[in-house]
Amino acid sequence: MDAISLTRLQTVHPELQRRILQLDQLLTASSPAIHLRVTQALRTWPEQAALYAQGRTAPGPIITNAKPGTSMHNYGLAVDCCPDLPGLPTWQPDWSTTDERWKQFLVQALTFGLAEGATWRTFADAPHLYLQELPADPDDNLLQLLTDGGIQAVWDWVNQTYGFSS
Repeated sequence: MDAISLTRLQTVHPELQRRILQLDQLLTASSPAIHLRVTQALRTWPEQAALYAQGRTAPGPIITNAKPGTSMHNYGLAVDCCPDLPGLPTWQPDWSTTDERWKQFLVQALTFGLAEGATWRTFADAPHLYLQELPADPDDNLLQLLTDGGIQAVWDWVNQTYGFSS
């Protein structure tokens, strides 16, 4: 995994980091090799607000229906990943989600306990991965934990509730 992805992974829950790294190792060793990049990890509320505004009050297409506080990215519990376009001298994203490499990436993600937004009915989000044990969207409990104790309080609760270690 490239340095950009590794830096981004440092901002999310350790169990999510571990599973993404395992997925990357498997895909890199596959034939043909599939190289992933983490394109998004932890998102601040202002970053989420800017993405939500896109296509609504700011230029560009709508890329999320999640307002600040309603995305698992805001809690360090989701990442967006995509494969590269093979054969190029520098890393370039492959956004063609119908490509066989995307299908392989998403199938393998499931084997590592990652749920993926590609199957969402109302707003499919192929790059979005999160821990399968967790809900797709944060609830009032997570919001309260984040508000009162910060991201570490959220992660501590996740660890205690789901038996993850830090």
